[in-house]
Formats: sequence, structure tokens, C-alpha cells
Amino acid sequence: MIFPLVREMAAAGARVRVPVVVACRVLGFSTQGYYKWLKEPVCDRDRDDAGVLNVLHDLHQDDPTLGYRFLKDELEHEGINCSENRVHRLCRIGGLWASHAKKKGKAGKPGPPVHDDLLATEDEHGRIRHRFTATGPNQVWLTDITEHPTREGKLYLCSVKDVFSNRIIGHSIDIRMKSSLAARAIQHAITLRNPDGTICHSDRGSQFRSRKVTRILRENGLHGSMGRVGAAGDNASMESFYSLLQKNVLNTRTWDTRDQLRHAIVYWIEAKYNRRRRQRGLGKLTPVEYETIHQPAMAGSETTKNTKPRVTT
Repeated sequence: MIFPLVREMAAAGARVRVPVVVACRVLGFSTQGYYKWLKEPVCDRDRDDAGVLNVLHDLHQDDPTLGYRFLKDELEHEGINCSENRVHRLCRIGGLWASHAKKKGKAGKPGPPVHDDLLATEDEHGRIRHRFTATGPNQVWLTDITEHPTREGKLYLCSVKDVFSNRIIGHSIDIRMKSSLAARAIQHAITLRNPDGTICHSDRGSQFRSRKVTRILRENGLHGSMGRVGAAGDNASMESFYSLLQKNVLNTRTWDTRDQLRHAIVYWIEAKYNRRRRQRGLGKLTPVEYETIHQPAMAGSETTKNTKPRVTT
């Protein structure tokens, strides 16, 4: 749109004033169109496009793998009807492309952390270490996301682990790795445990930096914590759980459908890992047994403060 240029050229204070008729004729516009724009610089279509583009930005931030066709489907789910051509035009204007659509010369860097690393300590050699300890339940939670393929496509799992007993207290499974995946897992844990002042530690994945997750943490009184870039040891205890899941479930066979894998994951977590798998770090008890035995300590703050910290691996 060059109408603003015509207005500047025809302004009374312009160094070289050009009449509107002359400017429009030279630039190839009609004076009627110029005066119509001058009366209403922003038309209804531009306003509608701006509103749709804002929704597209939020949807794309939630799941960067979505292209314009999937974004169109998500818009319909939000109650906004647009043609594919319009969505493609708005995505092109807003620079919204699927993360896998274009080749990248170098891998992108993770975004800045939205939380400090509350579990980091410095040893005598000045190196950053993470010691996952807790004297009671709901003091430190760990969360992370893993994926596994099936013949139908990938399945994503987000889990929340209580450091005190190594129990998986929340999980969520979906076919897409969106921020809602992490939000549902954390909300599941909050509903079951009713925490207060809990540290929730994760990596710097976009799902955990999303507004959905940060809002859930803030509204429920949890303190977010994030590790460093490319440091797997910063969440080693959670990686250890996913390693067990990989050996005991994910890699045991080729999964035909997502539902088969979903049921196998939920059964192993709830029936075997939490209730039947004994852990030496817990005195050869299962996570549920460990929490049951320490139930008095879980209820009394005095006992919790005097309990010797247990290191989880």
C-alpha cells in the first residue's frame, strides 16, 4: 500500500509538494481509492486478518510443527472459518512455517529460560552439579517428554516424577508434542497431590517455556526450574526413568497402533513401576510402599524437616 506515501507527498509541510492527482496518476492509483483509504485507513478485512493472524501466532507457538493446512484445521476447532488460501497468505505475511518445512544450515538454539535453575549447586572444582534430593513428598518434581514411533506415527509422553519416592505422579500422552501435553501432565500431578511451594524442574523445551505451563505453575504456587542447554545430566533422574521405560516397554516390540502403545505405557507406569518395581534407592521398596511407610513424615512438617535427605538416581 503506497497511499501513505501519497499523503506525505501532498502534505502542506512537504519540501516538494505533489498534488494528489499527480501522485496517484504517476503511481498508478485512482484518486477515488486514495480518498476512500484516507477516510478509513484500516478496512474491515485488515482488522479481521490481524485478529486471525494473532490466533495463528498463538497456535504456531503452541506447536511449531504445524503447517498452514494443519493451522487451518486448528482455526476451525477455535470456531474461525478461513480458506486455505487465506491461511497460507497470512502465514506467509507472519513468517509462520512448519519447523520441518525449510532446510536449516545450523540447529536453532533453545530459547531463554523462563525460570532459574533452582537445583544447581557448585562443587569444590567450580563445576555445576545437580543433586536431586528431597526430605519429603512434593518438594521437588521432575518433568520431561519422550517419544516413540508406531506404524501409525509417533506417540509423545510427558511425565512428572516426585524426587522423594521416585513415583510418577502425573503423565499425559498425545500424538503431538504441544505445550498442552506438558500442561496436562503437570495439572494431573497437581490434582492428585495438591502441592504447595513445590519446585518443578524441566529442560528448556518450548513446551515447558510456554505460557500455558508457566501460568499453571504460577496459579498453583509452584516454582519453575530449568536446566542448562545441552546438559542431559541436569535432569538425569528423569532420563533414568525414561531409560527403564525404553527397555521394559518401548523397545520390546514393534507397535502397530498408538492405542496399543498408549495402553502399554499406562499399564507399566501405574501397575508395575509405581506398585511392583522395587528400587534399591528406596530400601528395596516400591514408590507406593515408600510413600505409605513415610506417611507420618508426609503429614508432619516437623518430621519432614528432620528426615535425612535421600538421593535419587
